[in-house]
Amino acid sequence: VMEPWDGYFAEGLTGFVGKVQLKHWKYWKNAAKDRTPPKNEVLQKHLVTVEKIAQEKGLAPEELDILLNIALSGKFAEVVSTRLLKNLVPTSVITEDSVISAVSWLCVGKCSRTTQVLFLKWLIAMFDFIDQKEQVNALYGFFFGFLQDEKLFPFACHVLYMLTKKKNVKPFRVRRLLDLQTKIGSEPPLQALLSLYKNFCPEMVSVTLPTNTKVQFKDSENLWKIAISNIKRRLYGALLTSQPNLIDTTCPQSRKRKWHTKLVLPVSSAYSSCSPESQRTSPVDLIGHGDTFPVEQLQTFPQLLENIHCLELPSRIGSVLANRLLLHYVNCVSDDSVYRRMYYWMGQTLREECPWHKVENQQFEQEFKDFLRTIFEAECFLQEGFSSCEEFLYRSLPFWDGCSCRSQVLQLVSWIPLSTFSEMKSYLFKPLAQLFFTSSLYFKCSVLECLRELLLNWLNWHIMQTGTTTKSAADLLNTTLSSLVSSVADLIHFVGWLSTVALRLENNSAFLMHFILDFYEIVSDVYLMYNLPLVVMPPAGVFYTALLSMDSVSLDHLCYIMYRYRANLIAAKQNQQAKKTVLQFKFSSQTCQEYNQYITAMVGCLWTSNVFQKDFHHQGIRMGPEVLERTRVKAYRKSFNIVYHPALTGYATLFLQEAQSEDRTPNFQLIQGRRWEWYLEYLYTQELQGLKLFIESSIHRATQSSQAQSSK
Repeated sequence: VMEPWDGYFAEGLTGFVGKVQLKHWKYWKNAAKDRTPPKNEVLQKHLVTVEKIAQEKGLAPEELDILLNIALSGKFAEVVSTRLLKNLVPTSVITEDSVISAVSWLCVGKCSRTTQVLFLKWLIAMFDFIDQKEQVNALYGFFFGFLQDEKLFPFACHVLYMLTKKKNVKPFRVRRLLDLQTKIGSEPPLQALLSLYKNFCPEMVSVTLPTNTKVQFKDSENLWKIAISNIKRRLYGALLTSQPNLIDTTCPQSRKRKWHTKLVLPVSSAYSSCSPESQRTSPVDLIGHGDTFPVEQLQTFPQLLENIHCLELPSRIGSVLANRLLLHYVNCVSDDSVYRRMYYWMGQTLREECPWHKVENQQFEQEFKDFLRTIFEAECFLQEGFSSCEEFLYRSLPFWDGCSCRSQVLQLVSWIPLSTFSEMKSYLFKPLAQLFFTSSLYFKCSVLECLRELLLNWLNWHIMQTGTTTKSAADLLNTTLSSLVSSVADLIHFVGWLSTVALRLENNSAFLMHFILDFYEIVSDVYLMYNLPLVVMPPAGVFYTALLSMDSVSLDHLCYIMYRYRANLIAAKQNQQAKKTVLQFKFSSQTCQEYNQYITAMVGCLWTSNVFQKDFHHQGIRMGPEVLERTRVKAYRKSFNIVYHPALTGYATLFLQEAQSEDRTPNFQLIQGRRWEWYLEYLYTQELQGLKLFIESSIHRATQSSQAQSSK
């Protein structure tokens, strides 16, 4: 076997001159030809020098190439190779040729099994630093052979998972994986690789695999990620001080560059951007084939349509999030393997960069906000939440202070996929409720708005599923519908509990009531607007607070909500009696009873002035005459009708001022008979459309009878 460093030193030596003395690297060339004892003092001195350079500045591509080949050549003891591999930290990229050359040493079999394991760990950790991966993918069969080794097996699965494309899925490989599953059982790395194979070619993998388990691999970056982070901080931090006019000093440039690198398409992956020398055909190119369209050349939607059959996503999967055309592609092809790659990368990034998990990340909170915002925009575009974000929220919310990245975190909460409420309650809603009750009014309103968006996303998902479901999937739809109804009902009850307590804490704030009623406006129309067989009334703590509110907007909003409840209940009852719907609507008599009690209270307040006698709700405002007389309010019966209601007295005053020719104190007692009808028409002109719809739908018979009595 030819010693690789003989050729590399001729070209790579000049790159080292600025860093270390020339004799230091000549030592490696000469010492590599003969096995050197690991305790040799000169060797130890040069190892320390390499470690110092790697940890302080990192290694350039040609430098890393030389040491990688030396570490895997087997010329040194295992302890020396291990120290070299642990310090192979790049400053920029790793060339594809370096990886191929390193893999060729594994074919010789001179390095130990421990060194091979460490190399695979290094390859996994540095995967995103490899400039191109086409030729590495051509070695797919070689990595597949590592599955036979017990020690290499989990790391080989991880490498294969990152390299796998549809062209790599072959029947003989599927059979081999299934044989391994029979032999060693359902190991998580093997399950992940089989799931990826099944996503690409479901006809080849006939076994049933769990669909609700998330991809889990052992973290292979622990040995190198701290060194990489320190190097980038030192490197780009120095640039900040040396070039203050070129780089914005308001944010640490190292982490900005890191985020920018993750979310931008890797230009080096395009064939058109390669040098003529790199485009020459090599033996490895002949092994891997398949014409693909470089994604960085994708600029327009027509280009996407023309090349969608030969488009291949970049190795840097995070760049898909910020590219709308690639999100179109992901949404069209419905390739689960893309999501799996994205979930793994996204979950790992969220855990590592979360500012309330690690103190050192707090100075980079703005970059983390931008990252969360990019994820949220991608979720809005795809109309689907990422499961890795759900897992991140479940793990991080118990430690969240409610301030760091507040709006971004709540936006992610609104896209949590539908799941059982019992799971969400312990991991999500319980820590959220603790922050809710101890935070400001603004935070409470933000949480309610977030839960409203969550409810909307669930309902819209249900509408899309209903519209695309075939007759053969009707049973599955009913099963899914049952869980959806249960989860939505639990969510509504949870928000009702939050709202009731929040109104007490915030002294019945009209601003808070606005967000609460916005939520229940959606709830009131769930059956007709979203075809979900469910009607849930608001709790008494919300209903009566809005009914007796001094804010006319809240009262009008409540009237509109009750109008929509009436329409939904009538439609549900008619469909149930006629059996027009296939979906089983569990019509609750308690719901109807509660609605009737609320309507009786509203009519008694706003129209008949007998709410204190006719309100039979157990949390209502029914009171005896002796209690009301103690208030010393003369006309207490009329205190909450449309004339005397605290939210409407301003309109009554303006109405009387327009109706009375003389400038005198308005007398509300004059609003009766015909003036009552005129005043009602006046209220309708003041954009109180909810009040109008409620009165016309629920009190029109009383109006007709009163008109008949006045005409007699």
